[in-house]
Amino acid sequence: MKLTFRQIEPFVKAPDPAARVVLVFGPDEGLMKERAALIGKTVVADLNDPFNVAVLNADSLGSDPARLNDEARAISMMGGNRLIRIESGADSLTPLIKEYLADPSPTALVVIEGGDLSTRSSLRKLVESAKNAAALPCYVAEARDVSGLIREMLQDAGLRIDNDANAWLAQQLTGDRLLARAEIEKLITYMISAPDKSVHLDDVMACCGQGGAKSLDDLIFATLGGDTESALRTFRQLLDEGTAIIAMLRSLQNHVRRLHLARVAMDQGANAKEAMDSLNPKVFFKWEDSFRGQLMRFSATRLDTIMQRLMRLEADCKQTGTPDELVTAQALLSISAAARR
Repeated sequence: MKLTFRQIEPFVKAPDPAARVVLVFGPDEGLMKERAALIGKTVVADLNDPFNVAVLNADSLGSDPARLNDEARAISMMGGNRLIRIESGADSLTPLIKEYLADPSPTALVVIEGGDLSTRSSLRKLVESAKNAAALPCYVAEARDVSGLIREMLQDAGLRIDNDANAWLAQQLTGDRLLARAEIEKLITYMISAPDKSVHLDDVMACCGQGGAKSLDDLIFATLGGDTESALRTFRQLLDEGTAIIAMLRSLQNHVRRLHLARVAMDQGANAKEAMDSLNPKVFFKWEDSFRGQLMRFSATRLDTIMQRLMRLEADCKQTGTPDELVTAQALLSISAAARR
């Protein structure tokens, strides 16, 4: 079965018992691993339980395909259902999973972490079309989703966060769920002993604003603002700090996506302020003037073209042998040059 966006969270909390195989896949590896773990914990309390959990991968199953069935039907010494975790799932597993789905174990749940599988993937097609399996996509979270995660985690820790602080932090953490959780946990540790349980912008920037986060904003607004020299200088600074190129590209994509939403709103009759106010989270006040200038500079069509280029560039950078630093620098130069026209 193919899960829709609205079905994902309820399924993660309480998987459909008809699904004996769950394929978790998508470009956001952090979100994929988080959801796979949450689904696994509906079967076993401890994902490292040596009696009820088996961890396999595509390579080990390729050399010993019978192991999947053996592990799924093994009887635990301690009782209870079994969890079979398959890491690095790939299309090479398709024949094996198809055979298993014809007669799955009623007491085992197989959870496959499939990575960024395209719509042409045979494994994805198999699971999406099977009545006793479920395919669960994990796409890169938008700032709106991260904003909700920030509030939820801070609330659980007995903390509150200002809107400006939430908006700024969400903008920095978009693109990788595991990174977002790690940074939010760092903020909780930073604030937990503070007498004031309200988290303000100064607190967030003091805890999470060093190095890469600040520079990502600098990279985004220099590139879309037409400042080629600053964009390339910041790009080099981020590389020197160890920031992944994929993280940069996803931050740029998220910004262009928000620009596109606001630009479409303007094309439908809203003014720039109304269009910006419609975004969730709000544009960080420090960047409002720059964001407004970019809205006036780019049409929705041009923004769509830039987005498609950034997405293709991310796909290229994931291929072995691609000179990712060079092609990314060329893209930044081209986009910033276009912003000046």
